[in-house]
Amino acid sequence: MALPLLVTMGDPAGIGPEIVVKSLLSRPDWRSDTVVVGDAIVLQRAMALVRPDRGSALDAMPLVELSSLADLPAAPPGALVFVQGCVGGALPAWGRVDGVAGRMAADCIEWAARQVLQGRARAMVTAPVHKEALAAAGVEHPGHTEMLQALAAEQAGVPVSAMPVRMMLSAPGLATVLVSIHVALRTAIEAVSIESVFETIRITHEHFRRAGVDRPRIAVAGLNPHAGEGGLFGREEVDHIAPAIERALALGLDVSGPHPPDTVFMRARQGHFDVVVAMYHDQGLIPVKLLGVEHGVNTTLGLPMVRTSPDHGTAFDIAGTGRAGADSLMAAIEAARTASRHQAGH
Repeated sequence: MALPLLVTMGDPAGIGPEIVVKSLLSRPDWRSDTVVVGDAIVLQRAMALVRPDRGSALDAMPLVELSSLADLPAAPPGALVFVQGCVGGALPAWGRVDGVAGRMAADCIEWAARQVLQGRARAMVTAPVHKEALAAAGVEHPGHTEMLQALAAEQAGVPVSAMPVRMMLSAPGLATVLVSIHVALRTAIEAVSIESVFETIRITHEHFRRAGVDRPRIAVAGLNPHAGEGGLFGREEVDHIAPAIERALALGLDVSGPHPPDTVFMRARQGHFDVVVAMYHDQGLIPVKLLGVEHGVNTTLGLPMVRTSPDHGTAFDIAGTGRAGADSLMAAIEAARTASRHQAGH
């Protein structure tokens, strides 16, 4: 039997547990090799929330707890199988920032990541967490990407700086990879350097090669309007971005730019490029989310494992209403399954 794919429940005060249940309810074929990392009471509440609309289907998907991943082959067919990945307790209220919820979510992420890093699972998909809840729980990392980077570096016995990672957001027709992630805009501008841009290009190239694209076409966006107009609107393109591109070209990579940021995403969607390297969080994520957040996938590049997530947050405003859509999480699960197959082939 193939190694399992793990799905973390996300923040229990948000829509994560609900969309996890809906995803596996919609795809019975996934249940035989998918294990949810969560909390029994949280998942029971999510199933009760989904039941009014899908009661009869839920009857055929019992909730079954495993004591370890090795017990998966003995699980009843069709069950929603989970492991207790955190300390249980009082149920967090729907739609509120709660340090208890943040701790439960963080513990599930850590448990799942260690299983993948130690070769007991083939990939992990993470339901949304809330950054304020993580901070309230005392988690030192602002989000999934930074947390997984630290865990992977620890597992490898190297400093975090020796394991650079990048965030890729993709929707049908467009993929973008970010030079910087969750930092203030002023800090993001300062983070544009020859080394950071080159590392992003290199990590992006390696990811697409592992995904089966022999020669990925990488477009690099500029930072300033019109990509700086030769230094008239800023020197970042001249001093940092263009030299990084030249360095990548010298290694034989198919990379071009710096392109004007206001047109490069459109050109990528028209098929001129496979992926766009964006200079900061909102530059790269706004066009992807505009195309359809309901189908977007977040993939962490540079890790020694496969990790994807949906391209949306905890949606506290609709948590507990039963109205959350699972399309983005399902796209993330499908992406993780595909990526893990490609990596196994290498």
